[in-house]
Amino acid sequence: MPKTKLQKQEILRTLEKKIKKAKSIVFTEFNSLGVKGNEELRNNLREADSEYMVAKKTLLDIAFKEEKIENLDIKSFEGKIAAVFGYKDEVAPAKIVDEFQNKNEENKEKVRLVAGILENKFLNMTEVTALAKLPSKDELYAKIVGSLNAPISGFVNVLAGNIRGLVNVLKAIEEKKA
Repeated sequence: MPKTKLQKQEILRTLEKKIKKAKSIVFTEFNSLGVKGNEELRNNLREADSEYMVAKKTLLDIAFKEEKIENLDIKSFEGKIAAVFGYKDEVAPAKIVDEFQNKNEENKEKVRLVAGILENKFLNMTEVTALAKLPSKDELYAKIVGSLNAPISGFVNVLAGNIRGLVNVLKAIEEKKA
């Protein structure tokens, strides 16, 4: 059943709120994604503070008009389109969709990254796929902490080595005198 004008206006308001709140947006094409697959994808996205929303291309196009993003032409995308909004981590939406897509062979035909928006700049399919390969914020934080911690750990090991050497020398002297 077609949506009423009021329903379409409500969808537009919702989309506009999500667009303003999102740090990154990824567009996916989906074909015959079943209820189980859809729920799995939505749950994975929810865990990363991201959201998956299906809307007609014309409504998406109208919602994005105000953002004035160059080269963004949603109507040119083929198939059914969904927008994935990333609210916390810019990389998470692309990464999660890519992982879901590569999880098994049948998902590759059902979900496909099409394009995206990052910092109000349009990303084509190649750029979104490259974005999906980047480490997440949490992984980058862990690497930074590890890098900062490495010199301190090395210094502690050097000091501990000197103390161990002293203990071994004292033990050898004790054994020699005994």
